[in-house]
Amino acid sequence: MQSSLVLRLSVAVTATIIATLLPALAQKNNDPGVSDVEIKIGNIMPYSGPGSAYGVIGKAEAAYFKMINDHGGINGRKISFISYDDAYSPPKTVEQARKLVESDEVLLVFQPLGTAPNVAIQKYLNGKKVPQLFVASGATRWGDPKNFPWTMGWQPNYQSEGRIYAKYILQHNPSAKIAMLWQNDDAGKDAFKGFRDGLGDRASSMIVADKSYELTDPTLDSQIVALRASGADVLFFWTAPKASAQAIKKVGELGWNPTIFLSSTATSVSTVMKAAGFQHSQGIISTAYLKDPTDATWKDDPETEEWRAFMDRYFPEGDKTNSNLVYGYAAAQTLAQVLKQCGDDLSRENVMYQAANLKNFAPKMVLPGIKIDTSPTDFRPIEQLQLMRFEGESWKLFGDVLRGEVGSE
Repeated sequence: MQSSLVLRLSVAVTATIIATLLPALAQKNNDPGVSDVEIKIGNIMPYSGPGSAYGVIGKAEAAYFKMINDHGGINGRKISFISYDDAYSPPKTVEQARKLVESDEVLLVFQPLGTAPNVAIQKYLNGKKVPQLFVASGATRWGDPKNFPWTMGWQPNYQSEGRIYAKYILQHNPSAKIAMLWQNDDAGKDAFKGFRDGLGDRASSMIVADKSYELTDPTLDSQIVALRASGADVLFFWTAPKASAQAIKKVGELGWNPTIFLSSTATSVSTVMKAAGFQHSQGIISTAYLKDPTDATWKDDPETEEWRAFMDRYFPEGDKTNSNLVYGYAAAQTLAQVLKQCGDDLSRENVMYQAANLKNFAPKMVLPGIKIDTSPTDFRPIEQLQLMRFEGESWKLFGDVLRGEVGSE
C-alpha cells in the first residue's frame, strides 16, 4: 500500500512538472531549423552556369551572417547559412530546394536567385509552408500574397522599372525610335510589358524592333545587328550581366550610337561596364536603389565606409566595384531585421508575419529616401528607384527618387 501511495505521488509530481514546463515550451514555438543556439537558413545561387555573375551575392550574404555570428548572432542564436549551387537551371533548383527543406530542414529559403528558378520552386515551397523569402528577382509574381502567401520579393519589380524608362523617354525624346533586346523568360517579359505599358498607346509606333535571347546564347551579335538595321536611336536592354557586356561592346564596335537603357540587374561596373569597355559604356542610363561604391558621391559616406570595412574583414577577396556585393549586404540585413522581430517565436508562420510587418526600415547602403514598408497585402518591400547615368568609370545619380509601383505615376 505504501508503494502504491509513493507511485501515485510520483505520478502527480511528474504531471505537475510537465504542466509547469508546457507553457515555457509552447512559448518557444520553434519550427524545423531552429534550436536554442541556431537558425538554419537555406539559399540557392548560380555559382556556376550562365548566371554565375550573380553568385557573389550568396558569398556576400554568407559573409554578412558570419559577421552577425561573430557579434553573438540574433537573439542569442547563430545563423547557419546553407547555400547550394543550381547553375541557374530550374530542375537543379527544385532538387536543391527539396534538399534544403527535407534533408537540411532549414527554417526558410532566403534569396533564391533568378525568375525561372524561383518559378520552379514556388508551388513546392508554398505547399510545404516554407518561406520563400526576399526572392532575388524583380518579377511581379513575388508580390501575390493571396495566391502565394509564403513567397515575398525584395527588390523593385521589373514592370515598374520598365515604366520609369518609358516615362523618361516620353518626356525627353518623344519622337524616339526604340529597339528592344530582352531575356526570353518571365523577367524579360515583365520588363517588356512594363515598358510597353509605360509608353501607352504610343508603344506600337515608337517600338520599331525587338529581339529576345536565351540565357544560354553564346553571343548576341545577330540580335544587335538586326536591331541596328531598324534605324532605332534608343536601345533598351533587359539582359543578364554577361549578355549586357556582350551587347554593349557589340553596339560600340558597330559604331552605333543609340541612347541605351540598361536593366538595373546588370549595372555592375566590374562585370558589365568594364567588361564591355568604358569607351562603349558612356551615357548609358539605368536605375538604382542602392548606393554605388564607385560613385564619388559616397566617398566619405559613413554607411559606405562601414561597408568597405565589412568587405575588408569578411570578404577581402570580393571586388568592391561589383554592386552585387552591396545588394547581398542589404538583403541580408533585411532578413536579420525579420529574425530580430521574431524574438523567440521562430515559427515559419511568424517569420512571414514579421516579414509582412516591416515598417520604415532602411538597410544600410540603400539610397537616401528609400524605405522598406510591407503589410499583409503588400509583399513588395522596395518600391522606389532613382535614375542614373554612366560617366567615366562610374554611375552618377540624377533626378528624384521615383515611386516604383506598378500603376503609379
